[in-house]
Amino acid sequence: MSLPEFETLTLERDGPLTVMTLDRPERLNAFSVTMARELLAAFDALDADRETRAVIVTGAGRGFCAGMDLVPTEETGGNVFGLDASVDLDGPESARIRDLGGQVTLRIFRMTKPVVAALNGVAVGVGATMTLPMDARVVSAKARLGFVFARIGVCLEACSSWFLPRLVGMQTALDWAMSGEIVDAEAMLKAGYAAEVAEPEALLATAKARAMRYVEGTSPVSVAVNRQMLWRMAGAAHPMEAHRLDSRVMVALSEADGLEGVTAFAEKRAPVFAKAPPEDLPAVFDWRAEPSWR
Repeated sequence: MSLPEFETLTLERDGPLTVMTLDRPERLNAFSVTMARELLAAFDALDADRETRAVIVTGAGRGFCAGMDLVPTEETGGNVFGLDASVDLDGPESARIRDLGGQVTLRIFRMTKPVVAALNGVAVGVGATMTLPMDARVVSAKARLGFVFARIGVCLEACSSWFLPRLVGMQTALDWAMSGEIVDAEAMLKAGYAAEVAEPEALLATAKARAMRYVEGTSPVSVAVNRQMLWRMAGAAHPMEAHRLDSRVMVALSEADGLEGVTAFAEKRAPVFAKAPPEDLPAVFDWRAEPSWR
């Protein structure tokens, strides 16, 4: 499958990996309505691409993403965040309001391929929140991160009030959100936001090495299922919910890639996993389902 082309993104293959680069360096890769739409289309394409086993997201130039592009355009209308401000927030039409960053993070949440962020520079606002549902964040020693919403008079967006405390703990999430301060790579690592810190010249290679850990010798279906189970069970009310899910999925996988894995182990050979997401995900659970929007 050939990779699609976009105005604000570039996609490049490297074996089983696809590197997605936010490509508006003259604006520090600021997030726009066009970029949001293209991110949704790109993740759709990569999820369906059997050649892509993992995705790495980075930025062109000296920044990762400087947040929402706050210069009004015809696309955003009178609201620089791309929201319809004419809707009555107390009326039934308010149910259709969805922030663009949230649509992107929920699409990443639904991915069946591992997604690794390679933060090459500043990541603030939606540039920070879009990285939260990714599976690992490798950051440059020069990277800076900021949930700066309180400093511009708005609130956490892109589902970050759900993702951030699960990633760094409530105390750190509260501190970062209420202060709106910019934190450095050391603070990101200490908080558990970053998996690794790399020198700028080694950032992409380090991110690729981490992504390959999720690719080499693993079942693509198992990786997809485990990724989804962990995220979805993060909000479960009782471990019985996980027990019900993993029991059913284990039965389905034990008759597919699980059978090949056990046979290969007994025969002392490398397994050959022929199944791949999204087509071969076990049908005992709707892995793309989301709660109804009200």
